[in-house]
Amino acid sequence: MSEQIDVPQRRGAVTIREVAEKAGVSQMTVSRVLNQPSLVKKETTRRVQEAIKALNYRPNLMARGLAGGKSLLIGLIYNNPSTNYLGEVLFGAINACGEQGHHLLVEDYLVDYESLSVSALANRFRESGVDGLIVVPPCGEVPKIARALKESGVHCVNISGSSSDSDTQFVAINEAGAAGLMTSYLLEKGHRKIGFITGDMTHVSSGERQRGFIETLKANGIKPNPDYIVEGAFTYRSGMEGAQQLLGLKDPPTAIFASNDDMAAGVISAVQQLGLQVPSDISVAGFDDTAIARTIWPGLTTVRQPISEMASQAVTLFSNREAAGDANGSVLDVTLTIRDSVVAPKKK
Repeated sequence: MSEQIDVPQRRGAVTIREVAEKAGVSQMTVSRVLNQPSLVKKETTRRVQEAIKALNYRPNLMARGLAGGKSLLIGLIYNNPSTNYLGEVLFGAINACGEQGHHLLVEDYLVDYESLSVSALANRFRESGVDGLIVVPPCGEVPKIARALKESGVHCVNISGSSSDSDTQFVAINEAGAAGLMTSYLLEKGHRKIGFITGDMTHVSSGERQRGFIETLKANGIKPNPDYIVEGAFTYRSGMEGAQQLLGLKDPPTAIFASNDDMAAGVISAVQQLGLQVPSDISVAGFDDTAIARTIWPGLTTVRQPISEMASQAVTLFSNREAAGDANGSVLDVTLTIRDSVVAPKKK
């Protein structure tokens, strides 16, 4: 005789997480019971079904997905210091999964890359039951992780094309071209002394953005000044520290281009702490066009990377895997978002 489960009165829809907690299993297991019950032990299936009945759980999104095809369990793995960037990724992935009838599982994979057990990671994803995995940078750029994911046999799509495995599908932008676009804009505004704060240089995208910056300067007859290039870490604090270093130079730059919006926000804070003003004393530019670019003052001029659209397309690649055929991925266009943080330099 099955055990009765008392359910308190509540408002709002029951979630798959609540079903998992009641049944004493993972969310992945609940999804597998709903999708592929033949792969789950009978006793586990019974517990999950009883929890579903007791909680009156209605998997509407999954039902719609099954009506139009297969409802997928898609994982998303990240280890990214920018919550603004991650928020854009999640927005795109969640909306796409909702529209296409899939479930999304999100995991922050905080690892010590040096001691990472490749076999343990491979086994973890092999046994998880996910149909596909969206890999958010920089996870796909770490050789050990990339190899482990390939060993797991799980179909992966990288956000960005910076994979150590050329066979991995991706949705990306031209990182160097995007940085060159902003550098050209700063040059057009009259800046010749431009500071550049890189991202974490263990990330492939950081090197590409720096390359785009340097090559654009050279193409315009300007010799890059190594003192004007400092390394950041894609964090607000590293942007502040980079700005302090640049503004402490005997001949400081008239504009600072940071490799993401979080660092650019840190630059603006550092400028204001020094009693200077953006943009009248120094111009500041960012990269990504995340929420912080729209909420800080002054509004940030930045490269608009279509992050949400990239995540959405990654989900669609799983849904249309057969239609995609041998296509390895897609490169999306970027644009500049012009706000108030960049003006022509002061005349001396």
